[in-house]
Amino acid sequence: MDIDRVDGRTPNQLRRLACSRNVLNRAHGSSSWIQGETKVLAAVYGPKAGTKKNENPEKASIEVMWKPKTGQIGKLEREYEMVLKRTLQSICILTVNPNTTTSVIVQVVNDDGALLPCAINAACAALVDAGIPLKNLAVAICCCVTETGHVFLDPTKQEEEKMKAFVYLVFPNKVFSALPEESPHAKGKLLEQGIITSVTHGIMSVEDYFYCLERGRAATDKLSDFLRKSLQSQLPTDSTTGA
Repeated sequence: MDIDRVDGRTPNQLRRLACSRNVLNRAHGSSSWIQGETKVLAAVYGPKAGTKKNENPEKASIEVMWKPKTGQIGKLEREYEMVLKRTLQSICILTVNPNTTTSVIVQVVNDDGALLPCAINAACAALVDAGIPLKNLAVAICCCVTETGHVFLDPTKQEEEKMKAFVYLVFPNKVFSALPEESPHAKGKLLEQGIITSVTHGIMSVEDYFYCLERGRAATDKLSDFLRKSLQSQLPTDSTTGA
C-alpha cells in the first residue's frame, strides 16, 4: 500500500537530480550535486606532495574537509567527514600516486534531507572531474523507516525528523563505468552487487535493514545511470533529470 508523502512522491520516488561539473575555477576538479532542495558543492585539490603527517611511500592519502552552510563544524559534521573519507579511500586507486595527498572539500549550500549521500555523490563526481584514478564509481542513497515500518527513499529534512530510523547506503557502480575495458583494474571485479558504506541512525530491526538494502540497491540503478550520463557528457557539463 502506498503511503502519502508531504511532497506528493511515492515511497520509492527520488527527488529531482541535477549535477554540474567544473564549477570552481581554481580547483583541480569540482562538482555541484542537487537532490530536491539539498545542494552540495565538492572541490578536489591534488594529488600534491604528501606532508610528513600523510607520508606513505606505497599509497596516496585522501583528506576530507566538511564546511557547513553556517556556523562551526560539530560532532555530526566530523562523523560525515570520517564516513566520506573512508568511502572515497575505498573507491580510489591509491597505489597510482603514492606519497601524495588529495584534498576533498565539501561545502553545504542547503540541507533539505539526505545530506551525506548528496555529499558522497558530489565528491565522486568531483574526483572524476579531477582525473583521480578510481576502481569504480559510487552512488549513495538514504532510506528511512517510519514508526509503522514503511520505507521511504531520499527523504526531505522534514521526513528525516519524523522517522524511527534511517540508513545511508553507498553502492559501487560497475567497474567498466569508471575504467576503460583494457585497464587491469577492470578485469574480474564487477562489484555491482556489493556495498561500500552503510551507516545507520536510530533503531531498526534486521528485517527492516535488509529491506532498506533491497530497496536502496534497486533505486540506485537510476542514480547510477544519471551519474554515468553526467560524467560522460563533456559539453555541456550540466545534467538534470526528474525523478
